[in-house]
Amino acid sequence: MQKKYDTTVLGLYVLDILGRPVSKIPEGGNLAYIEELRLTVAGTAGGTVVDCAKLGVSTLGVGAVGDDEKADFVISTLEKFGVDTSGFERLKGIPTSSTILNIRPNGERPALHLRGACDHFLPPKKEKVDIFDCKVFHLGGTGLLKLLDGQVSVDLLKEAKERGCITTWDLIGATEETIDIVKPLLPHIDYFMPSIEEASIMCGLSQPEDVAKFYLDGGVKNCVLTMGGEGSLFMSEKDKIVTPAFDIKVVDTTGCGDAFDAGMIVGLVRDMDLETSLKFATTTSGLVATGLGSDAGIVDFNHTIEKMNSLKTK
Repeated sequence: MQKKYDTTVLGLYVLDILGRPVSKIPEGGNLAYIEELRLTVAGTAGGTVVDCAKLGVSTLGVGAVGDDEKADFVISTLEKFGVDTSGFERLKGIPTSSTILNIRPNGERPALHLRGACDHFLPPKKEKVDIFDCKVFHLGGTGLLKLLDGQVSVDLLKEAKERGCITTWDLIGATEETIDIVKPLLPHIDYFMPSIEEASIMCGLSQPEDVAKFYLDGGVKNCVLTMGGEGSLFMSEKDKIVTPAFDIKVVDTTGCGDAFDAGMIVGLVRDMDLETSLKFATTTSGLVATGLGSDAGIVDFNHTIEKMNSLKTK
């Protein structure tokens, strides 16, 4: 049966305020100059849904914003890119989740985060919008979704599977305790896609293959660990694929993981083979690192395919 959306992207939506390059914060009330400043819709759901939309798939965004000026920017920006925002809630008296990122010359991104609306978000009622009327259901932002984390997320992923969706997942802000939230989700996740750093923190293991096996043993069907300049590691019961990173000049690493998620989702929507999907996701992640913000470098699907076939790997 034909689904209404290619993908539903539910979870953490954040307004990012980014400036670069920032070597240090001026002392006292002093002034320093930077070369670039951007406002973007970001977060483990927001960055992913924008990239998916730019790459040409139909998207339903599901999340929460506050009742402030930041909310207006988030919703209008999503709609500008063609994201269906009927799955959003505007919460009175609560600020929109936001982050200030001071991007260092080497691309690192120390952050100051206002948790805001995402802590108060629950999925919309079925009468408002059918969030499972999609081919790929992505839950992004586990760990910073206070009301959603836990049994609500288990139920969401379980219902997505029952409705015939491919389930994809990512998190943010992992600690050793986050594994308690994540473990019950594992049997309902088709593509588990955290960074190696966050996955390692949660399971206490360090070798990528050991880390991947831990989550496969926990019930995920496919584990994809993003490893920055080392590329990515894919593991399932049958396959192991190492995809090298592309040789690019890194400007800002904000949103690289979210862009990888988007690339994998697009690969699944377009029925790419596994190796091509992983290479495409590596391309989207690499392109984002070439500019400021979580959607930098991504133009459209054809441009990304061209870069996938022309960029040199490390």
